[in-house]
Amino acid sequence: MEFRKVLCEQLALLMREDKKVVVLDADLAKPNGTAPLYKEFPDRCFDVGIAEANMVGVAAGLSAYGYKPVIVTFAPFATRRVFDQLTVSVAYAKQKVKVIGTDPGLTAELNGGTHMTFLDIALMRGLPNFLVYDAVDDIQLKSALKQLLKYDGNVYIRMPRKTRPTVFDESYEYRFGKADLIMEGTDATIIASGTMVYEAKLACDELKKKGINIELISLNTIRPLDEKAIIDSAKKTKLVFTCENHNIHGGVYSNVCEVLSSNLPTKVIGIGINDQFGQVGKYNELLEAYNLTYNDIVKTIERELKK
Repeated sequence: MEFRKVLCEQLALLMREDKKVVVLDADLAKPNGTAPLYKEFPDRCFDVGIAEANMVGVAAGLSAYGYKPVIVTFAPFATRRVFDQLTVSVAYAKQKVKVIGTDPGLTAELNGGTHMTFLDIALMRGLPNFLVYDAVDDIQLKSALKQLLKYDGNVYIRMPRKTRPTVFDESYEYRFGKADLIMEGTDATIIASGTMVYEAKLACDELKKKGINIELISLNTIRPLDEKAIIDSAKKTKLVFTCENHNIHGGVYSNVCEVLSSNLPTKVIGIGINDQFGQVGKYNELLEAYNLTYNDIVKTIERELKK
């Protein structure tokens, strides 16, 4: 199922249950999938137009009066464009707002470089009082939203809009703040987030055919971080790779390095965007352009293991 359909369904369920929940868009209700909510909840959905900073201010005001605002827009507009408002009007002012950033990183595809943020995690994990979650697939998103939309605090959710390959099956249950062990291994660890968990899993499958057993961890919640899962795996394998749809500077690579340098000094190799801007292209084309295909992951790991 499309991520945006999952989002709309879960928001509708919550809005039927809690009349204090309100949704705000910035002229993107249709592409982000929230348009059906305007028909069912016309008094609790607000399109502020192309005025994202104002949208955050309105959300903060609604929170101050006891409402539970959810803002939805493209990831660069939900973070980069409105960072000052999120900092002062929301986090500093101790208001409670759920921020949904759609099509992060390469999933922006044909919208190109201006709409392709590789720094949203870096921004949001540096902002006090914000939880940060990176959706792996639609199955996980459905389970996570049931908890995150009810969380008593600020949340940043980054998610694609359309369909992506699934990693989990229907029995999956998201555990708040916990990483998921996808595959066990002893030769090295991959700690992946978001849509890159799928590519990392393909890489692990390919490496297993060659007799290389990789432990794969899905780091679902970037903040708070499941430090124990990271440390326990690094202790076992002694070599860690991170894999993310984000700049390695300030993202999962930086996060994992910070944890391990303080607790268990371990070599960490970052696989992600290497300090670059985005460009126009289909997702698979962009994976190739930024050396993020599962084959690229396989080559990186093989090269490192041969040293």
